[in-house]
Amino acid sequence: MVVIHRIFQREFVLMSQLIRQVPEGDVARAQVLAKYAGQLLDGLHQHHAGEDELVWPKLLERATPERALIERMQAQHHADGVQRVNEQLAGWESSADKARGEELAASIDELRTHLLEHLDEEKQILPLVSQHLTKPEWDAIGEHARASTPKDQLPILFGAILEDATPQERALMLEPIPFPIKLLLRTLGARQYRRYVKEVRGVEPARR
Repeated sequence: MVVIHRIFQREFVLMSQLIRQVPEGDVARAQVLAKYAGQLLDGLHQHHAGEDELVWPKLLERATPERALIERMQAQHHADGVQRVNEQLAGWESSADKARGEELAASIDELRTHLLEHLDEEKQILPLVSQHLTKPEWDAIGEHARASTPKDQLPILFGAILEDATPQERALMLEPIPFPIKLLLRTLGARQYRRYVKEVRGVEPARR
């Protein structure tokens, strides 16, 4: 969870910054960023869906003294402002209107504020997860993320996960992946991620 949370913390800051930098009427650039933002918002939705399906029901059953905290975390998933950002994104993508872009960036900033509060509260959940979920149940969360990601986007997902990961985190994330796929992610996948990041940010990610 910590590694995934780091992606959202990093990318939601970048997202609003990049949108504010788009020149008036530069629809081509707006389309690049709209695709990037849409993928990130979909990733957030899938992350929440995985928790709703695989984490919260088990904790409600097994960690009853913390029921109020768990229910609050569930409720936050349905009040995060993603729908409003998606609606504004569609209008801005086709016009690259500067005023619309500022409104969109402001909504993303607001979403990020709520998200960071939610992720900070989720730190209280991690000890409960360690205590009440088995290793196969924990592994199922990662499998849900992989299964819900289009195959052509998996290198992007793993690149984003590994970009700021420590060596220990990298080893842990790659451990369950079969060697041939792991090799592809480290070679072709890594190159795909660098191209993707350069297209979105204008610079390649730092090599690690």
